[in-house]
Amino acid sequence: MSWMGTVAGWALGVSLGQSPTTLEAVRLHHTEATSLARREWVACVEQKCPDAGRLALLAGTLALSDGHAAEARDMLAAGPAPALLEPYRAFYLGQARFYSGDAQGAALDFARVVEAPGAPPGLVTRARARLGESLLKAGQMKQAATVLEAAVKGMPTPELYYQRALARGESGNGAGQQADLLTVALRFPTHPYADDAVKWLMEEGRPGKGWGFAERTQRAEGLLSGGAAKRALEELEALGGAKLSKEQSAKVALLRAKGLFALGRESEADKALALARKGPVAIAAEAELLVARRVLRADENDKARVLMAALDKKYSTQPAGEEGAFFAGWIDLQAGRFAEAAKAFAAHGTRYARSRRREEGLWFRALAHLRLEEYAKAREALDSLVTTFPRSGLAPQARYWMARSRELGGAKAAEVAPEYERLITTAPASFYALLSSERLHELGQTAPSSFPRPPLAMELPRPPELALAVELTRAGLFRDAADEVESHVARLRSAEQALPFAHALLGLGEFGHAHTVAARHLWGRAFGSREPDALAAFYPRAFSNAVEQAAAAQKVDPFLVWAIMRRESAFKPEVMSAADARGLMQIIPKTATEIAQKLSEPAPAPADLFSPERNIRYGAWYLARLMERFAHPVLAAAAYNAGPSSVAKWAADRGSLPLDLFVESIPFRETRGYVKQVVADLFLYRAFYGPGGEQPRLSLVVPAPSKEGVAF
Repeated sequence: MSWMGTVAGWALGVSLGQSPTTLEAVRLHHTEATSLARREWVACVEQKCPDAGRLALLAGTLALSDGHAAEARDMLAAGPAPALLEPYRAFYLGQARFYSGDAQGAALDFARVVEAPGAPPGLVTRARARLGESLLKAGQMKQAATVLEAAVKGMPTPELYYQRALARGESGNGAGQQADLLTVALRFPTHPYADDAVKWLMEEGRPGKGWGFAERTQRAEGLLSGGAAKRALEELEALGGAKLSKEQSAKVALLRAKGLFALGRESEADKALALARKGPVAIAAEAELLVARRVLRADENDKARVLMAALDKKYSTQPAGEEGAFFAGWIDLQAGRFAEAAKAFAAHGTRYARSRRREEGLWFRALAHLRLEEYAKAREALDSLVTTFPRSGLAPQARYWMARSRELGGAKAAEVAPEYERLITTAPASFYALLSSERLHELGQTAPSSFPRPPLAMELPRPPELALAVELTRAGLFRDAADEVESHVARLRSAEQALPFAHALLGLGEFGHAHTVAARHLWGRAFGSREPDALAAFYPRAFSNAVEQAAAAQKVDPFLVWAIMRRESAFKPEVMSAADARGLMQIIPKTATEIAQKLSEPAPAPADLFSPERNIRYGAWYLARLMERFAHPVLAAAAYNAGPSSVAKWAADRGSLPLDLFVESIPFRETRGYVKQVVADLFLYRAFYGPGGEQPRLSLVVPAPSKEGVAF
């Protein structure tokens, strides 16, 4: 998002006389933001108020983002901004001049930024890139080439490679031009400049090497990865007249099959796959794996099991064979054929001892034995996992199930309680520490506290490095403020540097950046030493007013809202996923429309979902409905991630399992991990910030969901 700010930024703006309406419009980039900011600037100029320069910067950048370059130029040229913001005024004035047709004037503005003493490095990098483009447009090719040489090193984007190619060509550096255009064509095949680069390379040719198989197939692979299947097929069709080897023909056929499948042209894709299967072993194996994966995705598991086993048998020296062996066991496990699954995963570990999936295979083998109640065999696999992969992310669950399998096998409390206690101490923030606490309660034991002291927010002086970010926020330049904060975050090198910085960010309401700092530098202090000041950045009560109000209105646990928020966005309001989920609670626009209908509100614009207040309110409403239907945080969290219909089916099929085994049996890896983190965080938030007395317990029984309730 271009114009995203924080609650702190809004408050700072209001304190300077900017109205809440204006700041909210800026934060969401509403259409009225520019006119509101312009009116405030005009009024400020008339009254000779001291904030005219800051308001001109805000109004000018908004006009520029709306495409009104000449208007932006006039406002930005009206007078200086506050000293810290003057490089930004010069940069955006350069932008306005460039887009209003004054490339020479723009170059002068961008040069001022590049040459300004103490200008922020990130802004200098952006200005240098625009300086090169302005010089290029102004016809100063030699100067442009010099500037763009440095600009590409700082920002290796397809635009800059392409512009440097033009400058190099006009300056007589044909080889350099060719190299840059080749980079654009092959490394960035879906970019609009890539087609222009290909056209030039095809017209001019390249000494000693034609545009042939290697280039076409590399572009096709990139286009397929970028979702441009039709263009990938066009690239491959251009090889139709070329003389190709058997291996090359097979590779082209495989790529064509992928593109045809993506376009839904099944029969043509099958014919292409038939050709690929006749190629060399590596290509034939990949082609058959493609078939098996498609069958598995279509939920034809019995057929997929046969195909995966065949891959294992036929291509044991290829990656496809190893994947076939693994998924043959996984399909058996999902189908409830636990003895066959245990056997398959044991064979996988033997045949593919160097597999990257070996630790996961050991876990699934242990899970199969657990479901068969073969506890000694389960512990054998679990012990092998912990011994072979002591730093594995699967180690805490392996240790939990080693203790639990002993308990299920008849071991006494005195034997297993120390193992549960050890897990709580060594993996205090994990789902398995929570499960261990519950098991100790069942044994009549007192569970040790995961964190003896709750998070402690510290009142520390604001680091001077944040002065510019605060000033940018006060001017409404939220994107620039975020970039400035991130530039300093990236330069932190130690926990000693990071701790005061994180607490300063918490004090400014920059919860997402504080969490980023903590994740990079404070992990050991928070979860090893369990220090309260480090924990504060991992578990903040972010946007507390909005969360508490929404939770109270919807009668949902506010700590569940924070736990979901932590997993979904790590407290960053501007986050947008590849699936178009937006904001703190990652609400998809379609879901937001349905929620708005239930709340009798107008459907929000997609950009409105970046508003912390609205996003939290919708997320709290949805969580409340999920808890009404599923009555357990494990099921509600799973439904938030995978959808209510999937969770209802899992509960119907496997709801008789104890909760711990139910979670391990969720078929989607992402949802398993999601549920474990959210539920662990929920109980940590309750322990840290809940009312005194005994904390609520985690029920280890899976309740039957209601057949009524939210289904979207």
